[in-house]
Amino acid sequence: MALEQLAPAGFWWREQVDDGVWVAFTSRSAGNLALHVNDDPEAVHSRRKALEAALGLVHEPLRFMNQVHSAHVGTARPSEPTEGPDGLDALVAPAGDVPLAVMVADCLPVVFAAKTPRGYATAVAHAGRRGLLDGILANTVKRLEAAGGSRLQAWIGPSICGRCYEVPEAMMEEAGAIMPELKARTSWGTPALDLPAGAEGQLASLGVRATRVAGCTLEEPELFSYRGDKGTGRFAGLVWKDV
Repeated sequence: MALEQLAPAGFWWREQVDDGVWVAFTSRSAGNLALHVNDDPEAVHSRRKALEAALGLVHEPLRFMNQVHSAHVGTARPSEPTEGPDGLDALVAPAGDVPLAVMVADCLPVVFAAKTPRGYATAVAHAGRRGLLDGILANTVKRLEAAGGSRLQAWIGPSICGRCYEVPEAMMEEAGAIMPELKARTSWGTPALDLPAGAEGQLASLGVRATRVAGCTLEEPELFSYRGDKGTGRFAGLVWKDV
C-alpha cells in the first residue's frame, strides 16, 4: 500500500489501496465541485473535468449524487443511469468500475473498498448527523457485502471535528443515546458532536477497518466549511481504479 505523504495540487490526501484502486479527498485548490451552491455551472463542470483528467479517467466520468441527508444507497454501473431514488447519500459500484464521488463541507465523506472474487467493490457515503444516526454507513456496508465484498476498508475523510461542532445539549444527549461515541465537548466547553468518532465506532461494530484522515473543515483554510461560510463550495471524497 503506497501512501502519498505530500498530496499533489488539488488533493488534501490520497492513497493507492491495491490493484490500481485509489481513494482521495480533494482540497479547496481543486475548487468547488458542487452544482447546488450558486456557482457557475460551466465552471463547476470544468473543474470536474480537470479533476477527472488528474485521475487519469478516460472511459467513465466521476459519478456524483444528489445528496439529501438520507440513508438511501444507489448502485452505479458503467454507461447506465444510477439505480436508486433521485436523492441518495451513498453509492456503490459492485465491480469497482465506476469512479465515485461524494461532496461535503463539514459532513463526513466516507470512502469504501471491499475485496470480491473478481476484484473490488467500491462505495462512497455522505454522513452528516442525520445520515449517521439513520444508518447510511450500515446500509452501505450491507450493499457492499451483498455484492460479494469482504475485508471491507473505509476511509473517513476531513469533516468538522468534535472540538468545533457545537450543538444544543438536548441534541447531543439524543444522539449520544443512539451512538455514545458522538458525545463531545467543544474546545470552549459547550455540547458537541464528534462525527468521525461516531463513524469509526459504528464501522468497527460492523467489522470494517477504518482509517481516519486528519483535518477539521472549520479549522483548516484548505477545506470548505458550511459552518464557516454558508455560501461555501464543496470538496469531494473519491474512489476510482486505474485504467
